[in-house]
Amino acid sequence: MKLHPSLSLLAAAVISACTMAPAYERPQAPVEPQLPPVQDEAEAGAAVAEEFAQIAWRDFFSDTRLCALIERALEHNRDLRVASLTAEQVRAQYRIQAAEQFPAIAATGGQTAQHTPADLSMTGREMTSRSYSATVGLASYELDFFGRVRSLKDQALANYLASVEAARSVRNTVIAETARAWVNVAAQRELLALAEDTLESRRQSLDLVQRSFDAGAVSALDVAQAQTAAESARITAAQQKTAFEQARNALVLLTGANVEDVLLPSRMQDGFAALPDLSRPISSEILLSRPDILAAEQQLKAANANIGAARAAFFPRITLTASTGVASSELDNLFSSGQSIWSFVPQISLPIFTAGKLAASLDAAEIGKDIAVARYEQAIQTSFREVADALAARATLSEQLSAGEALATAARENERLSDARYRSGLDSHLNLLDAQRTRNAAEQSLIVTRFSDASNRITLYKLLGGGIVAEDAPQKDAPAAPAAPASAPEMQVIEKPADIPADEAAPQPDAAPPQTDAAPAQTDEAEEGLIRVIEVVDTADAPQALVREEVQEEVAAPVQEEVLVPQPRLMEPGVKTLHSSEGGNLRMEVLPAEEIRE
Repeated sequence: MKLHPSLSLLAAAVISACTMAPAYERPQAPVEPQLPPVQDEAEAGAAVAEEFAQIAWRDFFSDTRLCALIERALEHNRDLRVASLTAEQVRAQYRIQAAEQFPAIAATGGQTAQHTPADLSMTGREMTSRSYSATVGLASYELDFFGRVRSLKDQALANYLASVEAARSVRNTVIAETARAWVNVAAQRELLALAEDTLESRRQSLDLVQRSFDAGAVSALDVAQAQTAAESARITAAQQKTAFEQARNALVLLTGANVEDVLLPSRMQDGFAALPDLSRPISSEILLSRPDILAAEQQLKAANANIGAARAAFFPRITLTASTGVASSELDNLFSSGQSIWSFVPQISLPIFTAGKLAASLDAAEIGKDIAVARYEQAIQTSFREVADALAARATLSEQLSAGEALATAARENERLSDARYRSGLDSHLNLLDAQRTRNAAEQSLIVTRFSDASNRITLYKLLGGGIVAEDAPQKDAPAAPAAPASAPEMQVIEKPADIPADEAAPQPDAAPPQTDAAPAQTDEAEEGLIRVIEVVDTADAPQALVREEVQEEVAAPVQEEVLVPQPRLMEPGVKTLHSSEGGNLRMEVLPAEEIRE
């Protein structure tokens, strides 16, 4: 009994639904079941770590300027564009492979003309024969009884899904790196401001020491030391300016367009939402939903499907070639009744001897799966280590910040007291320079620690899968960012839009206290101690013991940010009036060298 061609194709499709690929089983994660907890108090508003993936990046990064730059980076970043287009390319390749499951039907029409000479003709006369045909049919359609084509399609599908997850991973990386670059610009700007302030302070100190040298109060060594410190500060300021410009260039590269000054941060500030409660146990299964881990798993599924194709190659391959149509020796009679033609050419191919080629192909496919398993496990171990390192840093950053702030405060006080002792002639300029270097190093260390804290928050947001579940949508209430010069093609692998809450107002820098040139109405204890020391020095016959006693009172004074020098009184005999770096004047008597005691 003959079957209708459509029924034959249907039966072939049903039979080809099977596959010889091994059943896929996700390997066990080769890491501890829980991430190491952080022995620290949870921040206000902290969520459960497992729910951290639902926090969209617009909710985590609260600064509207940063959000505007992240949106620009998602639109114009070239790495993300390449990843998205690569996913589309792999999708097209999957569609090509999926089409192999169906027969390719084509219509053809043609003419055949043949001239035969008389000596070769059966009739003894030369003749010209012509034939015309019009057919429709399929060529070399494989009946996938053993799932070879199906396995190749599954492999192509897994590769496409892996490319999609890779594009999502690149997207998350672009978000995190843009935020980190933005914070780095703030840190470099603070370091540049510190370097410029230090340079200005060193120049004023050099001017004061030079005036003292001209008055005969200090030696040439003090001038050389002050000049060395000023030139060193000038070099540092120039280097820091270069570092700031390089940090800005890195942000421009990430966003894919020029970054306006209005979108740059003026200083580092707390522009992030609270991290999850890291003191509670966190299951390591949270890592399995990260895009890079999912991409590695899809590559494993592709290698598993490739084994099915390699196994099916050992079995016969059945192909069909069939066509039907009309043919005639005359074009006018081509579509007349009785001119139909058809052909049916089934073919079976059974491998008998391949010199071990098929066995080697199967071995290569199985080894490829083992490699994919190792890479999948390595991806999990790497992600576990990255999160563990970030958590280890998180555990000590609070203490580092507290110690850094205390160190900076103590260093500033040490510099203030050293400056007061030097102005009083009780200490050498070398000790003052050492105090200035200590304060400058403490300020730099505090800025670097603050940057490390912000960078660690960004890293944890990315590594713990922040925003991979929450859907994305264009910002509705955010102020429009300046338009970028170039437009980017649509990225179809980006997550679907979602509603976004209104942005909070961007925190503004604290207003600087107003500066005034007027002297304070009252002086604190530290100022009184300094005044008493200066008055004792003005008296030529004052005992040195009294000077030491007043210096001890100065050291015991409360911590002050600046030394405010009172306005000088009327000039007294033997007293020099020198310009002070604080903007006032300082009265100092030129004493013999033997009377100056450290």
